[in-house]
Amino acid sequence: MQDNTILLVEDNADDEALALRALRHSEFVKEVVVVRDGAEALDYLFGNGQYADRDTALQPRLILLDMKLPKLNGLDVLRRIRQDERTRYHPVVLMTSSRQETDIIAGYSLGANSYVQKPVNFDEFVESIRDLARYWMQINRTPNLSIGINR
Repeated sequence: MQDNTILLVEDNADDEALALRALRHSEFVKEVVVVRDGAEALDYLFGNGQYADRDTALQPRLILLDMKLPKLNGLDVLRRIRQDERTRYHPVVLMTSSRQETDIIAGYSLGANSYVQKPVNFDEFVESIRDLARYWMQINRTPNLSIGINR
């Protein structure tokens, strides 16, 4: 089951502040959970460590995932998300400052739903985050996995 929560995985304090400012002023977002490294992101999603008491039946509707993270990079986090039945279909948007084609290819080959280069300009960054929230929280449909998948 998904709610209108966004999981923001971001280690840069400035980018976190800008993203939170944009998301908190969006009518489409109920809550934003911030984690600051890849290991913490996985702990949150799978209910481990400091999140052991979290109800993992409630999963974020969207994961905004930075690629360059401490402890476990974004691509490793994405790989783990896609390997687990509980999180395989979660929408994951990779957000990074990288323009490297190899990073784009790696992200999509691991199952990213989108790859967004972080704009340097403040207003463009805020607008990009708002557009992402609107698309993924209002327009896009995700499967209801609680009803099961007929195979």
